[in-house]
Amino acid sequence: MADGSPTFRPWTPPRRDKPLGFAEFLWVGWRNPLLMWSKRHFREPQLYGKGPMGAIIVVSHPEGVRHVLTDNAANYEKGALQRRVLGPLLADGLLLTEGESWRRARRILAPLFTPARTQRLAARMGEVCVRRVEAWPLEHGARVMNIDSEMSGLTFDILSATLFSDELEGDARGFERALDRYLAMGARIDPLDVIAAPAWIPRLGRAASGGVARFFEERVANLVTRRRALIESGADAPDDLLSALLLARDEQDGAALSDREVAANILTFILAGHETTARTLGWALHLISRSPDVAARLRAEADAFDLTDPKWADALPWTRAVIEEAMRLFPPAPTLARRALGPDVIGGQAIEAGTAVAISPWVLHRHQLLWEDPEAFRPERFLPENRKAIDRYAYIPFSAGPRVCIGAAFAMQEAMIALATILRAADVEAISTVEPRPMHQITLRSHTPIHLRLRARRTA
Repeated sequence: MADGSPTFRPWTPPRRDKPLGFAEFLWVGWRNPLLMWSKRHFREPQLYGKGPMGAIIVVSHPEGVRHVLTDNAANYEKGALQRRVLGPLLADGLLLTEGESWRRARRILAPLFTPARTQRLAARMGEVCVRRVEAWPLEHGARVMNIDSEMSGLTFDILSATLFSDELEGDARGFERALDRYLAMGARIDPLDVIAAPAWIPRLGRAASGGVARFFEERVANLVTRRRALIESGADAPDDLLSALLLARDEQDGAALSDREVAANILTFILAGHETTARTLGWALHLISRSPDVAARLRAEADAFDLTDPKWADALPWTRAVIEEAMRLFPPAPTLARRALGPDVIGGQAIEAGTAVAISPWVLHRHQLLWEDPEAFRPERFLPENRKAIDRYAYIPFSAGPRVCIGAAFAMQEAMIALATILRAADVEAISTVEPRPMHQITLRSHTPIHLRLRARRTA
């Protein structure tokens, strides 16, 4: 901390001294991909090599990141591995589509996440957060809580209220259990997917995850069917994301999204919105629980927090900084994968068409060439007076370029309101010296659920 207080450095996985062999790479990719990174990855701007699966380059310097994600983004597509892993559930969603299909969907969806529309949702977000926090059983002073589960429930409630007019309400636990099962097993990187084995060969994780995909598809299909019937009946439909998806038309040709595309995008928002924000809040609360001086600053901001003030966000600089620093240390999407469509040069290295390109926020955000004391929790890095010194392409929790997360502003607003509401109501305390251990399961989760003690301060 800048004021001389002790600085907290969260536990991180060990880094390798030598590159992985192919068999070991497959095993680590299944177990926890964070374990594949070597010490060199955090010291060198980029690493290039060839192996049994072809050429790969890991890019960890802002110029290269900008080149791949923005300047020459048209030359890089999301690789086939992502489509093999996530395609059964999200194939027609914004996350995985490419080319004209992606551009069309992006044109249709972009107006749904304008700054003005997002800001109008702040009051509803606040109502949901207050209701959820007031329901916590803190009346006797303190309670140990499963933070991962509570943040999943909270962000699901916000998603249901703001994007689906509470039509998801009541199914939160079912969605949470299904999502946990999907991320723990069904969405893991199976060695058969890495070697591009035929799709008819069963994948262990997907078999073990049972009927998760069917659960999501049935729930979302019912949601879409009910809302479409309401719209076609001529009744007033809620002004929310679901209605907007069904009513949206491409400004170029007037075409609408198909029901399959609508369903895939709803599932994409659940995974890329609800899940990532829940994990960010969980990691932020863990960091706060180990940093009393930061917690005191946040409590002071929370006590003065007033959503009726149009400039409420400007009054929460430390709250925003803590969330941004939490996403630096624990990026919700730890790795971005691309494949070169044609030859190119990245950082002086010539690459051929088909080269795999890895940009890992997990590595980039902790790189020794880019950050002072990169392993330390120092939210002051992101205070307004310091943030301008951070290169735009050294910090990419929401990706960057044309495929930057469409809901980034929504997620940031949601996280700030949620964190301020929680800290206005409760002190957050660690219950053990043993820290949660991050695992890459599409998103960045703790190996075991994060448990913290919440102690009542006063009524929120």
